[in-house]
Amino acid sequence: MAVTVIGSIAIDNIETPFDKTGDVLGGSATYFSLAASFLTDVKIIGTVGNDFDRKHLSVFKNRSIDVKGIKTEEGKTFRWKGRYGYDMSDPETLMTELGVFSSFKPAVPHGSKNDMLFLANIDPDIQFDALKQMGAPRLTALDTMNFWIEGKKEKLMKVLGLADIFIVNESEARLLTGESSIFSCAKTIFKSGAKILILKRGAYGATMFFENKFFMVPAYPLENVIDPTGAGDSFAGGFLGYIDNTGDMTFDNLKKALVFGNIMASFAVEGFSVNRFLSISGGEIKDRFKKFREMTYFEELSE
Repeated sequence: MAVTVIGSIAIDNIETPFDKTGDVLGGSATYFSLAASFLTDVKIIGTVGNDFDRKHLSVFKNRSIDVKGIKTEEGKTFRWKGRYGYDMSDPETLMTELGVFSSFKPAVPHGSKNDMLFLANIDPDIQFDALKQMGAPRLTALDTMNFWIEGKKEKLMKVLGLADIFIVNESEARLLTGESSIFSCAKTIFKSGAKILILKRGAYGATMFFENKFFMVPAYPLENVIDPTGAGDSFAGGFLGYIDNTGDMTFDNLKKALVFGNIMASFAVEGFSVNRFLSISGGEIKDRFKKFREMTYFEELSE
């Protein structure tokens, strides 16, 4: 089994109150694929310019990620520069240069047409085009953001109607549905086609709605958050990677997947760019899962 991700591969410049970077590897497909690669096989589809440093490509290859879907085009790689305040929440965007990503048209290889599919936060037109190329994906998950909800809601709703899992934050869910209650948001979104709704809550964890049930997990507690960039995509990588690894869509297993999503996001924010993913061991992941269980589990009350 494998997960195919379609999204951005970028060069980032990041500033926090404590430090800043030069040109570092970023992008939604980048964070997702690296997080998921610890749990399952991953194929990445994206585009880069001829300025893309080959050392960045080796980051994917060293995690055994299939990079045949990354196409190099004449021009510049997508670039983003952002600055975080002391609360390390939503960054201020200082610069965005789409480069070759502005004309990105994904080509889904035959070997990916039946994979689990993650459509990262990109233009709904691109997401829809990619879905049309799929054969019968085992599962389709969709991410988006306020920009696309406000600018291309009609096309986004078409994609949502074809997706199994919808992953957004609470404010995006409210914007899309016009509802204030997250429970009402879930009901409205389920009417549009998705079967599972995941609400990312940043430093507060995540909430999952499935059928008539919901489940909440806190974020894994960290002493130091270095760089929140990519946390949401890393969460999605952990969540879908675990589902693909187990092939189990029961509610109990989905709850474990939500925990793995939070764990992979916790690793992502412990270093700039994808640096923390370069040093993770399988033992560290298992240890965090054990600690997460100890942190959230308690015995039933005795009679």
